[in-house]
Amino acid sequence: SPQGRSKKKSRKHQRFMERRALLEQKGLLSPRGRLGSQTPVEGSEAHATLTKANGTTALRCGKAPKTKRVVSASLSPSASPDSIARHHSVLLSQGNGGTKKVRTSSLVLRPGKYVAIDCEMVGTGPQGRLSELARCSVVNYDGDVIYDKYVQPELPIVDYRTRWSGITKHHMKSAIPFKVAQAEILKILKDKIVVGHAIHNDFQALKYFHPKDRTRDTSQIPVLKQRAGLPIRATVSLKNLARQLLHKKIQVGCKGHSSVEDAQTAMELYRLVEVQWEKELARSLPPRPPSPVTDPTADSSQYMDDQYWPTDLMASGL
Repeated sequence: SPQGRSKKKSRKHQRFMERRALLEQKGLLSPRGRLGSQTPVEGSEAHATLTKANGTTALRCGKAPKTKRVVSASLSPSASPDSIARHHSVLLSQGNGGTKKVRTSSLVLRPGKYVAIDCEMVGTGPQGRLSELARCSVVNYDGDVIYDKYVQPELPIVDYRTRWSGITKHHMKSAIPFKVAQAEILKILKDKIVVGHAIHNDFQALKYFHPKDRTRDTSQIPVLKQRAGLPIRATVSLKNLARQLLHKKIQVGCKGHSSVEDAQTAMELYRLVEVQWEKELARSLPPRPPSPVTDPTADSSQYMDDQYWPTDLMASGL
């Protein structure tokens, strides 16, 4: 009945006001501020305040260390890879072109989340026309090698393609089975933003599909081609980009390519235009839905629901 609903809403509102008073008493909410306009407490300082409010654990130190504002309180160590990638893009899109903010965010987000990959293939099947993985190298954001192994294809090798792959019969003596290598490599690539040149060929050799929003293909970056003075739609090799933009020579001689060198070069090229490219990617991301707790325009009646209240506050007696 309307009268019953009114009583229920009244009790709900009363519980909401009591909880709000509790927040004000504990210093977590300004007495005259709205719930949506409260100032968030950042980093370890927020943890220390909530711990004290709970009453079960004392503060470990007198003063909490200051947290760099660029990291943002909304980004926790347990954040999902997608939210980290999006947060990185948002940081870049909000930047004014300065390197300080970008460098600070890099220390938090890049080293463990960015890798570059390159694979070398040999020919198998009829007339050696099938391409199968024979070597895979993965480097981190700084170009350090974190994986480099020779791989035994599932089918007999017909053409080693040594001129391009650098693979010989000798290398296969230390090669590991494809399934073993695949499992090891995919474990590294999981949840990472992966850089490479014509990287679809590498994924095809691994029999793997990486999420497009976490893939950075240096053969498809318009800004790289513009810097090299090439048409945006032009097909450009890693060797040519390295020569024109990095002033380095790769893939020289008759001993074939080095997958380590190619992966490191791809990462160098990515870092060369990273800020501008990530800004463009950030613009293409769909807008994030507003948080129900921090959106000042949201209807405050929704905060009466128990789901919006921390367990430690509910345990205080409300």
